Amino acid sequence: MYALAAAVVLVAAATVNAQTQAPAWGQCGGINWTGATTCVSGSGCVVVNDYYWQCQPGAAAPSTTTAAPTGTATTSTASSPSSTAPANAGPLKFAGINIAGFDFGCNSDGSCTASAAWPPLTKYYGADGEGQMKHFVQDDGFNVFRLPVGWQFLTNNVLGADLNETNWAMYNDLLNACLGTGASCIIDVHNYARWDKGIIGQGGPTDAQFAQLWSQIAAKVASNSKVIFGVMNEPHDVPDIVRWATSVQAAVTAIRKAGATSQLILLPGNNWTSAETFVSNGSADALNKVTNPDGSVTGLIMDVHKYLDSDNSGTNTECVRNNIDNAWAPLATWLRANKRQAFNTETGGGNTASCIQFMCQQVAYQKANADVFLGYVGWAAGNFATGYPLAETPTQSGGKWTDVSLVSSCLSPKANV
Repeated sequence: MYALAAAVVLVAAATVNAQTQAPAWGQCGGINWTGATTCVSGSGCVVVNDYYWQCQPGAAAPSTTTAAPTGTATTSTASSPSSTAPANAGPLKFAGINIAGFDFGCNSDGSCTASAAWPPLTKYYGADGEGQMKHFVQDDGFNVFRLPVGWQFLTNNVLGADLNETNWAMYNDLLNACLGTGASCIIDVHNYARWDKGIIGQGGPTDAQFAQLWSQIAAKVASNSKVIFGVMNEPHDVPDIVRWATSVQAAVTAIRKAGATSQLILLPGNNWTSAETFVSNGSADALNKVTNPDGSVTGLIMDVHKYLDSDNSGTNTECVRNNIDNAWAPLATWLRANKRQAFNTETGGGNTASCIQFMCQQVAYQKANADVFLGYVGWAAGNFATGYPLAETPTQSGGKWTDVSLVSSCLSPKANV
């Protein structure tokens, strides 16, 4: 009886101990944190910021558990296999915000109404996108902005037409405002691999029409190293991913031949370019074959998105997971194995406690794996009103800008020093 009772006590103690240990990449401390403060074997508790400490694999000896730190972060000294981050992964290259407005009027079937675009600039009676970007750079430390725009706006609703100079001038005003902050600027064609429901290269616009668009855009900005080319926002339900890679190749070749020989080009996959299914749906392998005209892959970056809500739609204000085990860790393994990099150009959540928790974890993971992840861009500011569920639009009063809680707690680089 005594032996049985003792065994029960030992089992119970072991169970309690397991329950009080945070998992790898889980939170283990920070201001107001009341959860576990020790990590599972093989991970150490690392200070990410005052509010968020994280269990990071390799930050402790494999057979020990490390208590939460009291001040400075620990660092990993162990050598890492290709599936885990090296100790010297370095900092993330980019952190930024989407500045929406020129994509207004665009739907997920690729239909866009040029007249519905709303430039996020006060000269066009929109929000002060220029002021927002200056604030984000100067006060938060952001260094990249994604500037979504509809294909129909750029050609004034005519498929196969040259860039409409009047409309391009308006978009170029936003691009120049972005470049004026010193940040990098992503030109993002926001059409879901379509024009009015027809899929590029698969019954819709031809590869030649797609290449013409990108050739003309690239020719206008080829001399600016701060411009990044976002080939296409969120392709989805594309029947043939290998054929889609051919369309992407046409755009890449057009951009390079237009003189933009060194800038980054972002290669988007299927299923809303989801990071979770980027490998499993064949996008990674198909896009891995896209090259520059000289046969190299220099500057060709995998473009991925990931939201944190229950259905990955980016429409809910509550978040349910950090996406590490289901998306970022498997993708990191593939990227290292294939010597490629990815850029998370669209992510976000509500300004809620759950989204702050999980977004901080996602950002911390990408920071720890900066050898394969270039950075992240939050969705979204610009012309989105503060009432929009995923608004990252700062408010201004008396010359002072104030960020929403998700930005100030997690996305701002100054919140993650």
